[in-house]
Amino acid sequence: MTRHRSQSCVKTGPSKLERLRSSALAHAHGWRVLATLILLSCLVSPAWAQPKETLIWLLRDLPPTMILEGPKKGQGIIDQMLPLLIAGMPQYQHALMRVNRARGMQMLHETSFTCDPSLVWTKEREQWITFSIPAFRAVSNGLVVRQEDRAVLEPFLVDGEVDLAAMLASGRKKVGVVAERSYGQFLDTLLKQALPDALTRHYGDDALGSLLQMQRLGRLQVVLGYWPEIRYKANQAQIADDQLEFYPVKGMGKYLSGHIGCSNTPQGRKAINEINQLLRTMPHDRLDQQYADWLDPERRSDYLKETKAFFEHQAEQ
Repeated sequence: MTRHRSQSCVKTGPSKLERLRSSALAHAHGWRVLATLILLSCLVSPAWAQPKETLIWLLRDLPPTMILEGPKKGQGIIDQMLPLLIAGMPQYQHALMRVNRARGMQMLHETSFTCDPSLVWTKEREQWITFSIPAFRAVSNGLVVRQEDRAVLEPFLVDGEVDLAAMLASGRKKVGVVAERSYGQFLDTLLKQALPDALTRHYGDDALGSLLQMQRLGRLQVVLGYWPEIRYKANQAQIADDQLEFYPVKGMGKYLSGHIGCSNTPQGRKAINEINQLLRTMPHDRLDQQYADWLDPERRSDYLKETKAFFEHQAEQ
């Protein structure tokens, strides 16, 4: 069920607003920062001022970008980035709405003033969503099997990467995927070309967790997904890291970009222009480190090096 999260608006003078904003940014953390900034964005302007438009942010539990429940609540990279975006857009009131994947996509199709802070760009989505420049970098999707099932991938391994197109065409093993999720343009194309019985699609708010449970029970051998998210979900299900093996997909590249997407309306396009200005001055070094903390130690230094170069080049454009 979709749940709404909102903050009440209160009245205060300009000096108090400045003190509250400074205090929130200096001392609060995570969702406490976010809640405080939303409260500040709702503060009533002088009577002669025009009412502010409300920008609705769509939130989904998608570790390690957004974590809405559990012991690591509020520690995702978007959890840390969103307060900075809200602080930089005082011209709007900001409302948070927790949604599932289907509801979020439906709202972006509508004419509401709605933005999702964690989307993968695809050509198809660009027809009805206006996208920001890259907001963060993530490790690309790959295939995960249990240690005892590694042999099922061996016929399709090329220099340590899985030839997913050949695997799907062979029809030997089904691949578990989250229904209606985009895995990026490259993988989405492969999945669309696959025969229906080559995939096991799972719906629901915790589709990935359900696929991992099916894998643990031996009902499914191969799951497609982000390794940091899989590790997080596996840990919740008491599945140890050393029980699983992650393989990159041939042709994918190591990393892909996450974007902010807004409904493709005049309001949404205006907001994306403003968001792009903020993203160019975002403290990416700090945010990238927070994402890197979710990676295997041997991958962290490579991720930080490549991501630093990526965002330095973006800032120069």
